[in-house]
Amino acid sequence: MPRISAATVGEHRAQTRERILRAVSRLSRDQGIDAISMTEVAGEAQITRTVLYNYFPDKAALLLAFTERVTHYFIEAYERELPERATPAERLRVFVGLQLDGLLAHPHPGPADLSAALGPDAYQRLADHVEPMQRILTGIIDSGVASGDFHAPDVTATARMILAVIGAERVPLLSGAVTPREAEEIVSGFVLRGLSRHTAEPA
Repeated sequence: MPRISAATVGEHRAQTRERILRAVSRLSRDQGIDAISMTEVAGEAQITRTVLYNYFPDKAALLLAFTERVTHYFIEAYERELPERATPAERLRVFVGLQLDGLLAHPHPGPADLSAALGPDAYQRLADHVEPMQRILTGIIDSGVASGDFHAPDVTATARMILAVIGAERVPLLSGAVTPREAEEIVSGFVLRGLSRHTAEPA
């Protein structure tokens, strides 16, 4: 197996960890995160299983680290792609589009399946790792309510429902029934109509 050259032990560990997480990313595109085994990850990363377990003691720890990495990339991409002086609706469309791209790039089961696979404690830690993305969404909704563009009496519940609508496109996306851009139009259109003050208020 190839050796990783590094000036220090710390750099060597960082490079190995990066190699492992890149392996998870590649494997998840082919078979979904829930179906990946530790043996497959070690093979894809070109390390032994013993080395892998030195970095991640179990699959739950590996998925937590990978989720944290994906969340970090999402936030960077969101800030990079957001138009200057974007309206709440534009910000929401960017958020939805990036979430759908992430579903396609890193397929994963729904919350109920993940909870069953990881157990309640690990699943809660997983939920904590994606909390920054939820904060972005609630911030978008808050700004739309403040500007008068959105109607959302319960912002937290509204954010939860929007994430559920995004997740509902997971199967159509992975099966090829819709493209990411088609899914973006479906989800964004549905959500924005639901948030519209004109829709919410009677004539």
